[in-house]
Amino acid sequence: MEKTGKFRKILYIAAGCLAALVLVYLGIAFYFRSHYLFHTEINGHDVSGKTVQQAEQMLKDAVGQFEMELIEVDGSRENIAGADIGLKYESAENLEKNLSGQKYILWPEAFFRNNTDEVKIEVSYDADMLTEKVDSLHAVTGEQTPPVSAYPKFDGEQYVIEPEQYGTAVQRDVLEEKIASAIENLQDSLDLEAEKCYAEPPYTAASAEVQAACDQMNQYCKAKIIYPMTEEVVVDASVISGWLSVDDKMQVTISEDAVRQWLEEFGDKYDTTGTTRTFTTPAGRETTVNGGTYGWSINEIAEYDVIVDAIKNGKMLEREPEYYIGGTAASHAMPDWGNTYVDVDLSAQHMWYVVDGSIALETDVVTGQPIPERITPEGTYSILEKGRNQVLTGATDPATGEPSYRTPVSYWMRVTWSGIGLHDATWQSAFGGTLNQTPGIGSHGCINMPLDQAAALYDMLEVGTPVVIHY
Repeated sequence: MEKTGKFRKILYIAAGCLAALVLVYLGIAFYFRSHYLFHTEINGHDVSGKTVQQAEQMLKDAVGQFEMELIEVDGSRENIAGADIGLKYESAENLEKNLSGQKYILWPEAFFRNNTDEVKIEVSYDADMLTEKVDSLHAVTGEQTPPVSAYPKFDGEQYVIEPEQYGTAVQRDVLEEKIASAIENLQDSLDLEAEKCYAEPPYTAASAEVQAACDQMNQYCKAKIIYPMTEEVVVDASVISGWLSVDDKMQVTISEDAVRQWLEEFGDKYDTTGTTRTFTTPAGRETTVNGGTYGWSINEIAEYDVIVDAIKNGKMLEREPEYYIGGTAASHAMPDWGNTYVDVDLSAQHMWYVVDGSIALETDVVTGQPIPERITPEGTYSILEKGRNQVLTGATDPATGEPSYRTPVSYWMRVTWSGIGLHDATWQSAFGGTLNQTPGIGSHGCINMPLDQAAALYDMLEVGTPVVIHY
């Protein structure tokens, strides 16, 4: 009987403890009907054991301490604080819903798992203060380097695509829009580059327009023009690439100015008309001659069209350049009149006719009297025409209205269209020496020859033969 009483006592105690535990369990569960469970976070804030009002105050306090970091493309950082823009907490959605959705009866489970929730917090700010703050940012006030599009770049052999470059120039409206959105979402940081706040290049390396331009420029660079001058002059990719460019629409252009500049330099190097030439006279004397109408003269206007057509069509050509009418010579090597020519030495008053490098005829001559209106012009010319039994006429005398002279000659070999030529002069009693310096003996500019020598030369000489007149 005594044992039974003890057992009942133990049962009563156990029942009482169990009842107490149930009451404690239910009391805690009842507590969590109005408080957040253990390990509960809302918007990153630990609200465990907090009421809705307490949780809301935490969110409100967080808004009051809000600060957002801006990460700029160059790695620099600057902040916008809530106080800078008059940021205010307005409300938070679903705090009550999140609380009521808790399984508070099963509150012990909260010890073994985290409960993370996000709620939408409504805030307000002063738009004018935000605009003023944005305008003061380093991203806006600092150097605004514009972006550079990808473009075709010549690497020495071919065109390849040079990648685009992003600068530091911000899109002001986009920047403020992104910052405002981040503030409304209470983001703690904003990467300006990732959010595309900077001006973007119109074309990137992946743009079809860039690839098409690159392909076209490489096609142009397939052209090759070889000019066989004194040495080969080659127009190939290394030259053509300096003439090509793309505009802001990735349209390929051939620079007219650049091509014409190259042709001008080409002509300056290889044109010989009127240039100074150094040579050895048939008498073995070193001298120079300049001026005249004979020599190479590249037709740069016509050659421009040839070059551009070749580039656009990827042609390979080997050609002499286009020359002006009469703008050719016997050789590109200097002296360019070759080895068949007439040489008139004004100092020696002597002339030679050289054929294939050998003297075929030589004679003393009388040239123009050394006064401005009668001097024989120095320079390199050619025989323009030949004629028998011609009458040479001088300029019209204003007083009489008649030519200043009429002189018949048997053999006329014209050197200039202004009236200079080689011809017989039967009125001369002698030739050579310094006779040309004597008034009345020196010619009006022509090269006077003995009759027999003029006849012999006339029979041998062909139109187009170079004539070199020098001192």
